[in-house]
Amino acid sequence: MAFPRPRPARPELPRQRVQTLQCGQGAVRAARFNADGNYCLTCGSDKTLKLWNPHKGTALRTYQGHGYEVLDAAGSFDNSQICSGGADKAVALWDVTTGQVVRKYRGHAGKVNCVQFNEEATVIVSGSIDSTVRCWDCRSRRPDPIQVLDEAKDGISSVKLSAHEILTGSVDGRIRRYDLRMGHLCSDYIGSPITSVCFSKDGQCVLAASLDSTLRLLDKDTGELLGEYTGHRSTTYRLDCVLSEQDTHVGCASEDGHVYFWDLVEGSLALSLPVGQGVVQSLAFHPRLPCLLAATQGQVTLWREDTFQPEGDPN
Repeated sequence: MAFPRPRPARPELPRQRVQTLQCGQGAVRAARFNADGNYCLTCGSDKTLKLWNPHKGTALRTYQGHGYEVLDAAGSFDNSQICSGGADKAVALWDVTTGQVVRKYRGHAGKVNCVQFNEEATVIVSGSIDSTVRCWDCRSRRPDPIQVLDEAKDGISSVKLSAHEILTGSVDGRIRRYDLRMGHLCSDYIGSPITSVCFSKDGQCVLAASLDSTLRLLDKDTGELLGEYTGHRSTTYRLDCVLSEQDTHVGCASEDGHVYFWDLVEGSLALSLPVGQGVVQSLAFHPRLPCLLAATQGQVTLWREDTFQPEGDPN
């Protein structure tokens, strides 16, 4: 006789603040987990990039090499390299261990808002205010991009990659998905400038945040609107949206100092998290745990679920 499988634990949301990183980088423009979620990167308005163990609250290394504020960064799958983009129009490839810039890619005509590695960390994809997405080969000495995607009519605010797709959000109000295997471009019109896009973990859906204070969930293949989520404030700044580690909730930063989470299926507001006084500049959700990074002004806070016990906590 087969025993019934145990019911999966009800997904928890990060509600308790367990660390505060005083970054010392001016305003923190972006906070990003690495591939396994053990470390994070913070991008500063003081031109620096910092690597942290956010779970212990320790700074590990500072990277200096951009000529202006750093706007986004990402770690490679094996944690050996970092890519970053900044207001100096440059994309930088860093060696994590030495802290040195391995290569700088110049070609964008405006500030670089977003960067991502492909899965093998052989290509960096960057999106810029100049309305283009550029793909740079990390292995060759070529100074020019291997591909330029210039379909957008306004600045690129967000770029995400899957195994064979590039997803972009643009100020022209369109989500564009480039299928690299098929050579297809799918475009969905939202109508309001898009600030952030991301894939769901199962690869079936796309989440987009826009400046009409609305978060939208779309079917990736058909473009059908599956859900709309409102309650936060997003009218001026480029704010991040996220999906929880099990795709059960969608979340978005807000200009009122909170992070909001909604139940993905029901659309009901599940959590309003008071992060700080100013705009929540950046969000990152841990790849496997109910764990959130939120950047506001000069600091980054780490949030965990209510049942989480910090190490060394006697309770």
